[in-house]
Amino acid sequence: MIEGLAEAMRGDGCRAEPFAEPYRDPLRAACAEDPDIWSIYANNFGDGGFDASIDHYVGNPRNRTFVLFDGDELAGMSSFLGIDEARQVLEIGGTYYRPHLRGSGFNRRVKDMMLERAFGCGIRRVEFRVDRRNGRSQAAMKKLGAVREGVLRADRITWTGHVRDTVLFAILKDEWPV
Repeated sequence: MIEGLAEAMRGDGCRAEPFAEPYRDPLRAACAEDPDIWSIYANNFGDGGFDASIDHYVGNPRNRTFVLFDGDELAGMSSFLGIDEARQVLEIGGTYYRPHLRGSGFNRRVKDMMLERAFGCGIRRVEFRVDRRNGRSQAAMKKLGAVREGVLRADRITWTGHVRDTVLFAILKDEWPV
């Protein structure tokens, strides 16, 4: 695995700690603050699904999952997913922010921190995969400077049984910082 991807990160007033068991209950509580949002996620980190979903993410050797903090306040989570060392590609996904942090600029600070780490560790391409129904995340990707590369039609079946169209965005190392 690419050296350094799994280590804690610090950014502009934010930080990311690798997921560990002491974070399970506080993160579950944070994810429960917006039960309606999980219907547009591929995995259910809400009520009744949190433990299985976090275990699935953490148990995958190609993923690195982080608990996010705004200052000292637990703010949510995000992951490096599908890390492909041979291709030097990964996805940033499984991102959730507590409702009061949305639209606050927190996303930009977290993504800057994570992109800096990924590119600094030898990744050359970072992807973002967004449910076509998730307009907020698509707007955030454009604001971040990610290029919309297309739509993967009927890409996956989500935990609700919905057949999801996935909008693919990416940023290349040579395009960063934007």
